[in-house]
Amino acid sequence: MALAIFLLTYVFIAGARLPFLKLDRPGGALLGAVLMVVLGVVTPAEVFNHSEDPSRHAVDLDTIILLLGMMLLAAYLAQAAFFRTAGAFTVRMAHTPRLLLAAVTGISALLSAFLVNDTVCLMLTPLVLAVVEDARLPPVPYLLAVCMGSNSGSVATFTGNPQNMLIQGASKLSYASFAAYMALPAILSTGIVIAMLLYLFRKELPAKRFDPQPPPPPVDRPLLALTLAVMVAVVVAFFLGFPMSWSALTGAAVVMAMARREPRSIMERVDFVLLLFFASLFIVVYGVNKHGWAEEIRTIFAPLMAGPPWRETLGFAALTLVASNLFSNVPFVMLARTWVPTLQNPELGWHVLALCSTLAGNLTLIGSVANLIVFEAARDKVKMSFMDYLRIGVPVTLLSFIVGLAVLLAEHALF
Repeated sequence: MALAIFLLTYVFIAGARLPFLKLDRPGGALLGAVLMVVLGVVTPAEVFNHSEDPSRHAVDLDTIILLLGMMLLAAYLAQAAFFRTAGAFTVRMAHTPRLLLAAVTGISALLSAFLVNDTVCLMLTPLVLAVVEDARLPPVPYLLAVCMGSNSGSVATFTGNPQNMLIQGASKLSYASFAAYMALPAILSTGIVIAMLLYLFRKELPAKRFDPQPPPPPVDRPLLALTLAVMVAVVVAFFLGFPMSWSALTGAAVVMAMARREPRSIMERVDFVLLLFFASLFIVVYGVNKHGWAEEIRTIFAPLMAGPPWRETLGFAALTLVASNLFSNVPFVMLARTWVPTLQNPELGWHVLALCSTLAGNLTLIGSVANLIVFEAARDKVKMSFMDYLRIGVPVTLLSFIVGLAVLLAEHALF
């Protein structure tokens, strides 16, 4: 029963459609979670158990709280016009189409290193579309710069993307040690994204100079100063080892209390559908783990990871790259979290899982939620097919994947 529900859920997560059920990813995950409980695979007590032992409860509240806190802080930044200001500054600094492409990729990567990349894509996409339309530039390279840059940049920290948040909750690694290993692969991966996009779109991007002058957005300076100060304090708390979930939510509560405005408009910016999606997936994967199917799946792929540590690592990395695109990276990370402690070098395993599952998001259109957010927001102006994206995603992903993994292995060998 657990395996049947699991497979039904993943049909929807993979983006498939059943003729008798019109469900999207969140709807499919919620249906799977309800079936797990209603059919007795998971008990209500296991869903809501507040034990500190993660093996005894389904929903990882720390991850949900961390994601909620970061979404709230990003929403306050958006209300203060932080993202519009960053976009306007980027355009003013870039005076050629190629430099603008590099700048868009870089700013998307930088913001995604500290804020959830899905939120960054949601905020930047309409700004980028407006800029390229005014400058009469092709939108596709710049939309790819947003989503691919956000994926590569989000590798750097636990708060960069949802799958890294999941890894933080399961691994208990410190924010500082994780960032120390992942920062360089993130920087190099972003550089590769910039170089590959410039090369692949060299004919579409003229070298001529242009001077777009977007009007400066009205900035709520007190709110912006308050939110940025709190964001800095929250990141410092991360590095000092305070609980990440409650540090983020405390920061959001402080801004909410001091902003002197009704919080309803901020609450409306939070993606509660994504939070529900996560909670539902937790229940589905818990049911699979409880009845031993996650271990059975691991056994199937065990030959790929058999042998010395280097072969195990490469096999696990290859499996992560493929599975993250078959199932999407967040569900795969939920499943693979139980495998990493059994690896010969668990710390390296956590880093490989974070790096490879995130960079795998650049391979296909459905590999990352960030990709879907960008091209769904631009659907009225751009039609991106699966194969069109794949032609760009394959070279970008394989090169950044190889370089990032090589750097990560070298770091572990040296330190």
